[in-house]
Amino acid sequence: MLADIEEQYNKLYQYCYFKVHNAHLAEDITQEAFLRLLETEKDMEIEKPLAFLYTVARNLCIDEFRRKKLNELTAVSEDMPADNENQIIDAVSVKIALDELTEREREIVLLKVVNEVPVKDISKIFGISRFAVYREVKKILKKLERRLSYE
Repeated sequence: MLADIEEQYNKLYQYCYFKVHNAHLAEDITQEAFLRLLETEKDMEIEKPLAFLYTVARNLCIDEFRRKKLNELTAVSEDMPADNENQIIDAVSVKIALDELTEREREIVLLKVVNEVPVKDISKIFGISRFAVYREVKKILKKLERRLSYE
């Protein structure tokens, strides 16, 4: 159970980091989401804790965007390797392709592909059916594939 929580913590942190582009802020939001889960579980049973965590984290990220200007939150990642030209080119190509997606599309791809969040939880987060999630993921991946194949 502890390993599962640690894995989910890391995935939720990645999700938050992707949203706010700030390591300390992403860590704070991740911790706050887990604290709210624990506080809420004291009072009532939560059926879908993973969906609850991502919903809280998403709302906290949105609140953060409301408090700060967008340009303060769009820092370039410092972790990009400078010694491997192909990795840099691939990373830039993927970033450009992701930038062409809508915010919702990027979020769905991050949840499904990167963090491997189950479709039922994504459907709960966005308030849409599982079938709608499947259709959107398929459409988004085709869109990314077309964009990356032109590179």
